[in-house]
Amino acid sequence: MTLFRPCIDLHSGTVKQIVGASLRDKVQSDEASLRTNFVSSLPSSHYANLYKDNSLTGAHVIKLGPGNDQAALDALHAWPHGLQVGGGITIDNAEYWLVEGKAAKIIVTSWLFPNAKFDLVRLRQLADRVGKDKIVVDVSCKKVINPTTNTTEWIVAMDKWQTLTDMAVNQDSLHMLEEYCSEFLVHAADVEGLCKGVDEQLVARLGEWCRIPVTYAGGGHAFSDLELVDRLSNGKVDLTFGSALDIFGGTGVKFEDCVKWNHERS
Repeated sequence: MTLFRPCIDLHSGTVKQIVGASLRDKVQSDEASLRTNFVSSLPSSHYANLYKDNSLTGAHVIKLGPGNDQAALDALHAWPHGLQVGGGITIDNAEYWLVEGKAAKIIVTSWLFPNAKFDLVRLRQLADRVGKDKIVVDVSCKKVINPTTNTTEWIVAMDKWQTLTDMAVNQDSLHMLEEYCSEFLVHAADVEGLCKGVDEQLVARLGEWCRIPVTYAGGGHAFSDLELVDRLSNGKVDLTFGSALDIFGGTGVKFEDCVKWNHERS
């Protein structure tokens, strides 16, 4: 059954909710073009404690660019081995975030795609190093129309979702990846932060394709989206709310309602 999975998005050391498509690689253009829905005056540890107190497992801490390591550590140490962490994860620092950082799992994307091309050897090496049970592969993606077949595809996007890779999100790619990880995280980058509805087609496909746990994020704007995702995915896809959530300044979704939803299904 579909559950609510919370998040802590970090940008420049602060908890924020950002329109995903406005992120950029360069710091200068990043700050100029950034569209921010919410900037918290509370530390990351506040949200980690909130999730811990309400037994909301599977939450992800995402470092959006540099300057977020300390804020990520503050959150992770508030709930040791209770949170996942992503953003700049490589084989060289994965063990640090799991051991010293006390993350439950590490979330990896960009490192698996040198020059925007998927490298299976890297994923195998990472699984050998830390164990597949500690790995979440982030296949956050953008929707494109294949000019040859005129069909919808979702292409994995890296580097703050600005660079398209050579991997399409589909049954074949997900089944290959799940041999080396224990979960998927999927941000629909086109609708991330817009609060205008989830990508229903992608949610349905993830429900068909995924055989391991998967969390979808992007566009959630109302509590009823939990029921929608549950129906579309046959309960196989979990949902993250961000900008719509009242704890992040939103008006569409009450945090306490999400907690109740999960507890009723535990």
